[in-house]
Amino acid sequence: MLASRAARFLGNLGAIVGLAGAACLPARAQSGTPPRPPARTYVYRTVNGLPIEADVYHPPGDSVTPAILWLHGGALIMGMRHDMRTWEVQRYVARGYTVVAIDYRLAPESKLPQIADDVEAAYKWMRSQAHALRIDPRRIGVVGHSAGGYLALMCGVVLRPAPAAIVAYYGYGDILGEWYSKPDSVYLEQPHVSASRLDSLTGRSPITQASGPARGSLYVYMRQQGVWTRVVSGLDPQVDAAALRRYCPVLNVTGHFPPTMLLHGTADTDVPYKQSVAMRDALVRAGVTCELVALPGKGHGFDLDQRDPDVLDAIERAQAFLDSRLHPR
Repeated sequence: MLASRAARFLGNLGAIVGLAGAACLPARAQSGTPPRPPARTYVYRTVNGLPIEADVYHPPGDSVTPAILWLHGGALIMGMRHDMRTWEVQRYVARGYTVVAIDYRLAPESKLPQIADDVEAAYKWMRSQAHALRIDPRRIGVVGHSAGGYLALMCGVVLRPAPAAIVAYYGYGDILGEWYSKPDSVYLEQPHVSASRLDSLTGRSPITQASGPARGSLYVYMRQQGVWTRVVSGLDPQVDAAALRRYCPVLNVTGHFPPTMLLHGTADTDVPYKQSVAMRDALVRAGVTCELVALPGKGHGFDLDQRDPDVLDAIERAQAFLDSRLHPR
């Protein structure tokens, strides 16, 4: 039982941290993997002297293409644009998409309003630079994983004009819920992280990239104490619920929300599967085209396992969903 709990916890944390940040997890062999497509790096905005960057991956040729705005996971406290896996870049580029993978400021050094503002700025930059980037501004889709899935759903609320499609892998639409604002049983089973360690786990200056055991420990602390929402947003769910509602996509769905696909494992012990169910139900009530792909028995970060035929089928469904709305070559 203890071994299975430990494995479940490490699986959760590895998926949250991302491949680049999973320093506490066993490395996976990458031999025989085709090379990553080349990228050009841009500074899409500068805030108080801090450059915030995007990697742009183009398919071969000079044609104008649809684009994917890709948002990394990491609980909004860790991760980076480089966390996009090679096979994922290859898949989109081979289908004729330009991929824009971005960094954004991370909490707790920055707060949720600043993070959301970075994502909005990246989208506006893509549209304003559409000619130079050789992308069609009318065919931009947003794809995110975990916290990136949350930000992708936020895009459906705040971006205007709306993106053409959204795909959220094991994302969430409610940051006011007890699942994030109360102590979590899975993380309470792990060694206690003391509040006295917080100063050593965080910095004072804004950052756009973070990985490694320190940030993992910070996340464990937040889940053990039930303070993720407060630490990341700078707002207290008990006192500032009205202000936080604007950052809950499930509470802000309108008929203008883009067509959306949600993918979620039913055995996810980090982001509850019911988060995607609730998001699906809100979209359906608003008359928005929506599909929920449930993966029975799968946990958080299920798409890390490329050997599972159910996972591959789900990824293909997500690709077909994007293709049907963005019309690549």
